[in-house]
Amino acid sequence: MQATVLGGNLRRDLFRLGVVPCAVVAIALTAWFTHNRLDMLEGAFNAEGEAVARQVAAMSDLSLYAGDLPALQNVANAALRGGQVTRVEISNSAGVFVTAGPRTVPASRQRIFSAPVTLREASRASAFAPPGSTAGGDAPIGQVLTFRDTTAHARERIRSLMASIGIAAFTLLLAWVWVRHTARTVAQPLRRISRTVAALEAGQFDARCEIVGRAAPRPARDPGPGQPTRASHELANLAHDINRLAERLQRHRQQSDEKVRDATAVALQRMAEAEQAALSRARFLAAASHDLRQPLHAMGLFVDGLLTTATPAQRPAMLRLQEGADFMGVLLDDLLEISRLDAQVLTPSIAGVSLQLLFDQLNAQQAARAVAARVRLVWKDQGLAVRTDMALLARIIGNLVSNAIHHSSPDGCVLVAARRQADGCVRIEVRDNGVGIAPIHQGRIFEEFYQVANTERDRRQGFGLGLAICARVAALLGTRISLRSALQKGSRFSLTLPAADPREVLPPAPQPIAPASLAGLRCLVVDDDPAILDASRGLLVQWGCVVDCLQSGAQALALMGQEGRRYDVILCDLQLADDEDGMQVIEEARRLQGDVLTVLISGATGPEVLQRLRQRGVLLLTKPVAPAKLRALLSTRARRG
Repeated sequence: MQATVLGGNLRRDLFRLGVVPCAVVAIALTAWFTHNRLDMLEGAFNAEGEAVARQVAAMSDLSLYAGDLPALQNVANAALRGGQVTRVEISNSAGVFVTAGPRTVPASRQRIFSAPVTLREASRASAFAPPGSTAGGDAPIGQVLTFRDTTAHARERIRSLMASIGIAAFTLLLAWVWVRHTARTVAQPLRRISRTVAALEAGQFDARCEIVGRAAPRPARDPGPGQPTRASHELANLAHDINRLAERLQRHRQQSDEKVRDATAVALQRMAEAEQAALSRARFLAAASHDLRQPLHAMGLFVDGLLTTATPAQRPAMLRLQEGADFMGVLLDDLLEISRLDAQVLTPSIAGVSLQLLFDQLNAQQAARAVAARVRLVWKDQGLAVRTDMALLARIIGNLVSNAIHHSSPDGCVLVAARRQADGCVRIEVRDNGVGIAPIHQGRIFEEFYQVANTERDRRQGFGLGLAICARVAALLGTRISLRSALQKGSRFSLTLPAADPREVLPPAPQPIAPASLAGLRCLVVDDDPAILDASRGLLVQWGCVVDCLQSGAQALALMGQEGRRYDVILCDLQLADDEDGMQVIEEARRLQGDVLTVLISGATGPEVLQRLRQRGVLLLTKPVAPAKLRALLSTRARRG
């Protein structure tokens, strides 16, 4: 890119531009004259309005003091006849109000002047004063308001302003004609230099200024920095300096590009290493979760089967063992719940929910805990309903109520209340009068494994995952949990949901009937872990089921393909030996025996696994499976059979 700079003499050009001060002086004088003229008009207008107001006030003192309304009306009408004001108002604090003049003039075209009405010295002992009254001091007894139409005033201001603008425009025209030729010789080279600088700023470092014009003889050696080449025009020196700057910028740009390429390569390498470490950690956690769930699932089945035959001496140890397995199961289930929420495989079923019904269910669940803790539970549904998923909302409020009971002081109270908001939503609050939460902890209580009052990590007080799960469930429902708390003043958790019409809420589902007998239920268990097969066989046989246990998916499919071999339930592990996929076993079993209840049991809880199972519509039980939960599931099949 090339730009041309014309030669010339900058000093002579600037000398010609000296005529500009003449124009500046002319404009300044015109502006000063205009300002004074407008100030005079404004002052005269205001002075006249104030004078009329004071005059009316002086003429109204005795009449206003005596309450003589006809006399006040005459004073107001007389002020209007002068033509200086369009409206007059006379009033006092005793209720006297006299007006004269119409209200036809818009408020934007009126200016109001006021003056207080005071008693003159000769009137202070007037016989008109009521008995026992005193008229001491100069305190005003009323007020006069006069209204002036600003139309003529504005017209005169515009006329003066236009005259001043005309004078200034004529002066500027003369100055422009004078400097036009002079400015042209300076403006054109400056514009070309400006375009070159803009190109350099945009990153076009190959842009240069081509110097055209007379130049002084160049020195024998190149000038150093800060010593420009002498030329007949200062603009030529400026263009030469810009060219040198462009060359330096071009060199620095090349060096910077090389450094950026090197830094980018290093950053990409480190990013790849970090991603690989994250993938390795995720695979490790998934494998650890699966490896923990496998023996825990078998242990739970064995313990539940042995409890029925344990001797009195063995029963306490078995109960302790079952308690430990339950704690580990709760922890793994909570971790699974967080994984499911993070993987976004849960879809809420939004419908109208009666808060009365929900609060009754939660009260039945939490009442015994509250009695044991000597805490009074108070539920106030106000007859409201919300649009949400009832099961997910029950989980949130149930966890908040459980925490409130745990942290409330003895003989305290936990209040669960619903209130309608002005925006049509319903706000649900859970309040307690416990020890409260310090501000330093309030920003972290929704983090995983964070517990304020359980530094010793007592598992009986939970694992610190309840509020983390509640926060994720609330986000899934399109809301968030808010907290307000102070030490020794309790805490208040709240969330807001869209309101629903209570009349449109569906009636509650009927209560489930008692579990049916499992006697004769034909079950097929497929798992590559012999311990799980032994535990499953023992538990299912104890329930009266007819059980076949296999370690291979191929063996299971071959057995199901035999003529006359029918099953009611198939329990299959997801990850079988020799890279067999339990999902394929389930799908083939559905093809072979279409009416069979297929259940996939897995210890893998990765987001990709959960999303895959959700897309296939497979019923999943996560290891470790609670025996009661397994029996309830099998009861549905036995009842249908």
